[in-house]
Amino acid sequence: MFIQIKDLNKQYLNKENLPVDVLKDIDLDIGKGEFVSILGPSGCGKSTLLSMVAGLVQATSGEIIVDNKKVTKPGKDRGMVFQQAAIFPWMNVLENVMFPLRKEMSKKEAKLRVKEHLKMVQLSNYASHYPHELSGGMQQRVAIARALAMDPGVLLMDEPFGALDEQTRTRLHDQLEQIWIETKKTILFVTHSISESIKLSDRIIVMGTRPGTVLADIHVDLPRPRGEHKEGMLKLEERIMGLLKKEIDKVVDEELAYETSN
Repeated sequence: MFIQIKDLNKQYLNKENLPVDVLKDIDLDIGKGEFVSILGPSGCGKSTLLSMVAGLVQATSGEIIVDNKKVTKPGKDRGMVFQQAAIFPWMNVLENVMFPLRKEMSKKEAKLRVKEHLKMVQLSNYASHYPHELSGGMQQRVAIARALAMDPGVLLMDEPFGALDEQTRTRLHDQLEQIWIETKKTILFVTHSISESIKLSDRIIVMGTRPGTVLADIHVDLPRPRGEHKEGMLKLEERIMGLLKKEIDKVVDEELAYETSN
């Protein structure tokens, strides 16, 4: 398997300096070239898990192996795209995407590679534009192009379209799916949206909350493009919603109890 997550546990210390379980007994195998979504309610540890695969957060116990190498720190074999486009406001689009390549190759080689990736995300005509001149969706495409420019084996995406309007999200879904088909990258994609996960994924990892555990590993057998199979998507959405109902109720009850006590 390309990504192996074995007996993974993560604890944080709370204000009383007592350990709190965030992730518990996570075991996952992800094949090379798979598009896998991690889905679950707020507080289930989705983003923490993704950050651990990225090497940004260390496990309390267990291990993560990517392409037969144990993850101990960030690496250029794993590209990360965050919910908010983490691009430099003082650099134009071309410079932003070139930035991680500055020590990897000559400026001429970097420009050629960047132009290929800007074409892939349909931003070729915006190479000289600055972030403030771009829409939110276009900024996220810059972030995706920059992550892809390093040619990572794994693309890690933490709710990359969560802050965008529905129309923009739909357009970017189509673009991301096409990028995945063209590049054959392994994609690990965190989302709150059931429909988004069904539209994009080969598999959906459904997580329960407090502490985060794997409730189900669902294979999406619907042909692509998924929009042409609305009845199948609806049935799968209902199945996943049934799995998540108890977990969502748990989160709501905890929030109500907190508000009442304060």
